[in-house]
Amino acid sequence: MLSVDAKITFFLFQESFEEGGALHGKKVYLFGCTEPQLVPYQGQNHVMNVPAIVAIVSPFPPSDKMGINSVQRETEEIVPMKQMKMDWVPYIPMENRDTEVLRLKSQVYILSCTQRRAALRHLKIERLKKFEYCLPYFYHPLKEDEFDQSTEVQIVFPAEDKPVLCEFDWELDELEEFTDNLIKDEVLSEGQKDEFKEFVKSKVRESKKANREAREARKRAREELSTEARAAFENMKFYKFYPKKTDDSPDVSAVKSPFINRYYGKAHEVL
Repeated sequence: MLSVDAKITFFLFQESFEEGGALHGKKVYLFGCTEPQLVPYQGQNHVMNVPAIVAIVSPFPPSDKMGINSVQRETEEIVPMKQMKMDWVPYIPMENRDTEVLRLKSQVYILSCTQRRAALRHLKIERLKKFEYCLPYFYHPLKEDEFDQSTEVQIVFPAEDKPVLCEFDWELDELEEFTDNLIKDEVLSEGQKDEFKEFVKSKVRESKKANREAREARKRAREELSTEARAAFENMKFYKFYPKKTDDSPDVSAVKSPFINRYYGKAHEVL
């Protein structure tokens, strides 16, 4: 993984707060992210964590929750931000930092960890793992969510030697054939075949129930939206900013992507 010792400049992000820019005079919520990408640098291709800034233009906080999920976790959690010691806090420039944002009178909030720095050094491993896998969560009541309707289930089956980790798609996979292939590959023993099949069936039932409940929750949320809230969701915009190339930092223009994360989906504009 390439580590570049250089000043990262988000020129287009700063420029967007100028008069005529996408964020000028708007109420904006910000969070940062990184993406492992293969980029050219000093004549060679390197894998590096490319930083990006996501800006949400909205009259209210886009969400008060975080999503915790990974391929190692059996289930996904949607938890309140405060449970993860996270919150949207007003952006206040540090001493001697550029004060353009304040001068232009934009209302800017950043997603920040509110836990005391000293406490962060003493977190338990399980708690640290939650921070590693948590993502800013967003729920749009006016749009269908492809993830709510997923037909895949994550399987973590407690087999004899080690857990069987796999994904089962109840629309594309035939359970008997799927199980036989695991046995053929010596991932699962013949003696646990029936138990494994029942385990998968139970996970499929749980997932279908979750899909159904998600659809019902979305319907209720739409019905309960006020006219003002509906208009706000319809006009909410996501912007994604990448750093500008400098003499001592890579050119990431070829790897810019509109994808933010599994909850926010894609940005309306990438800069």
